[in-house]
Amino acid sequence: MDTIVAWAKRRGFAYPGSDIYGGLANAWDLGPYGTEIKRNIENIRWKYFVQEKDDVIGLDSQILMNPKVWEASGHVWGFSDPLVDCKKCKSRERADKLIEDYIHTKKLSLEDIKAKLLVDNLTPEAWTFEQQTNFLNEYKVKCPKCWTCDRTEPKKFNLMFKTKQGIVEWEGTDIYLRPETAQGIFVNFRNILDTTRSRIPFGIAQIGKSFRNEITPGNFMFRVREFMQMEIEYFVENDEKIGLEAFEMWKELSKKRWKEEIGIKEEHMRFRDHDKDELSFYSKGTCDVEYLFPRGWWELQGIAYRTDYDLKQHMEHSGKDMQYNDPYTGKRYVPHCVEPSWWLTRAILTALIDAYDEEKYTDGNGAEQTRIVARFHKNVAPIKFAIIPLVKKDEKIVWFAEDLYKKLSKQYMCEFDDSGNIWKCYRRQDEIGTPYCITIDHQTIQDGTVTIRDRDTMEQKRIKPEEISL
Repeated sequence: MDTIVAWAKRRGFAYPGSDIYGGLANAWDLGPYGTEIKRNIENIRWKYFVQEKDDVIGLDSQILMNPKVWEASGHVWGFSDPLVDCKKCKSRERADKLIEDYIHTKKLSLEDIKAKLLVDNLTPEAWTFEQQTNFLNEYKVKCPKCWTCDRTEPKKFNLMFKTKQGIVEWEGTDIYLRPETAQGIFVNFRNILDTTRSRIPFGIAQIGKSFRNEITPGNFMFRVREFMQMEIEYFVENDEKIGLEAFEMWKELSKKRWKEEIGIKEEHMRFRDHDKDELSFYSKGTCDVEYLFPRGWWELQGIAYRTDYDLKQHMEHSGKDMQYNDPYTGKRYVPHCVEPSWWLTRAILTALIDAYDEEKYTDGNGAEQTRIVARFHKNVAPIKFAIIPLVKKDEKIVWFAEDLYKKLSKQYMCEFDDSGNIWKCYRRQDEIGTPYCITIDHQTIQDGTVTIRDRDTMEQKRIKPEEISL
């Protein structure tokens, strides 16, 4: 991960937040190329799941919402992590993550743990506080800061950021920065029905920022307090069989999209269905899409069949009718819901990790060289084409290059690079993941052809400008 962080900063993918003031712990600003990756992934998702599907529509709800929303959803009382304090160095950690890291590091199996503890799964997040405490004590799990084993028992730590709404400092109503985008969809369900022609089954999609006051943020952009999500709430009939079919449908759709559109390597991903004891009390099925990060398998997307829990909660707390009136059968019911939820910030990190490569090759002089190349999928690559005039003192060559840049930029994100040495240009474009470099030289002026170089193979060929495409 240290290698990825250093490369990301050096090449303008991400910078530490508030960098000139010493930074802010676990805050990251997306640089020019990171911003393009984010936009590309957003656009890919939105184009497929909203633009091309006739049963999903979009929404953009507010970050700040009436605090009663979070009471109804259960976040005020139930959205918490198990916090433990080290008695020696006073550092704070999530008990379940300490256990998860220990299991991963020691390569413990369920059989190993069963022999000592009464647990029937390897998901510490699903364990009781007592089970977590027993594990920490039994295996003498050390504090990652001072390496002692003396800590408090787990206690609840609420993850929501609280602020005040009012004109007088420290007075006013307590409100929260949203910890997820989903509730904005649920509270607008009635408005969507009243103002659109949506019919069950249909979905509502939203992309936006969420905030969580994490106990132990870290690992670059993996766990941060401010992050991007894309969530869809897909509403179906109040029938468990139909709900489970929709749940399986969204699992298959997700598998295809990660591989074909984002380009994530298939061997680096897995779909893990939750055991019965892991499921929330209202869920009839949950699947985590996990990616093999440098420190193990971690969640990248969640798909949950939430039944009618959310709409019923808001109907009860608001007093507003959330029932759907079927225009064909006349039946009235509270719909069930399947929720595919993407961690968009983690998707950016995943794209960076999956693309990074160090490759050995032999140059024209027979010497072995190493190049850093970012093998982004063409859909995700921040720059699609780099336009490079080989002789910047030749006005005709520069004019041709500038004209080609203007034309290609109308359709693709391009970069004009006349900084000099062609091999340095290639190395720089390889590191930011540009699929193709296009060079303009004296032959271009003679016959109108350009040289296009492939990032992955480094092969070059001459083509007509009108043949350039992804």
